[in-house]
Amino acid sequence: MSDSSRNLHENHRARVRKRFEHEGLKTFADHNVLELLLFYSIPQKDTNDIAHRLLDEFGSLSAVFDAPKDVLMNVVGVGENTATLIKLMPELFSRYEQDKIKNESIVLNSAEAAGKYFMSRFIGANTEKLYAVCLDNNCKVKKFVEVSEGNPDYTDLNMRKLVSEAINTNSSSVIISHNHPSGVAAPSAADVDATRALILMLKKLGIRVNDHIIVAGKNYFSIQWQPAENSSICLCNKKRSHLGHPP
Repeated sequence: MSDSSRNLHENHRARVRKRFEHEGLKTFADHNVLELLLFYSIPQKDTNDIAHRLLDEFGSLSAVFDAPKDVLMNVVGVGENTATLIKLMPELFSRYEQDKIKNESIVLNSAEAAGKYFMSRFIGANTEKLYAVCLDNNCKVKKFVEVSEGNPDYTDLNMRKLVSEAINTNSSSVIISHNHPSGVAAPSAADVDATRALILMLKKLGIRVNDHIIVAGKNYFSIQWQPAENSSICLCNKKRSHLGHPP
């Protein structure tokens, strides 16, 4: 790179950084956002072209951040450091959101509150995960628990672990939540059956299941189970149930 080209390159980067300092990202197009981010892993090359290639390949900014690291590295100009930086972003944002709300100050007494709480937990998740919160009698969070992690299509409901956590925290109730990476926030038959089984198991211990929240991106679905006292629910003879996508 000639001195004149290097100066032009550096001046462009300085202008982009200054624009961000003054305006934030609200006026940036998606390719400008990626271009700015890539400044910090690609010091010498034109990152604008790489940003466009990433968006052309994956279709959207969120899809770029959700792409697996090895797939990102197939894009021309994207090395291991750049792919790692891209994968860091959703994880970092999720950590930031979680840190803003400390457990001791959280009250989940509505589907809306629970939905917002769990959506922040699933940011950047490409596989199905099952989370739970143990609550006191006033619906205040006592503990957040990662119960299980599966693949993009289903995850196991590890009832033994969940029941153990609820008992050990002396909880009055729990809320469970899992995600659908497919983007469809609707319960499958497996979701319904697993929720019923958990309700019956915890009911014997005097612990309520207040809700089951299914998260898909920026959407969530609240099951809010209220089974009848005399309802007949058939439980399969399996050690563990699993949660999955609707057919």
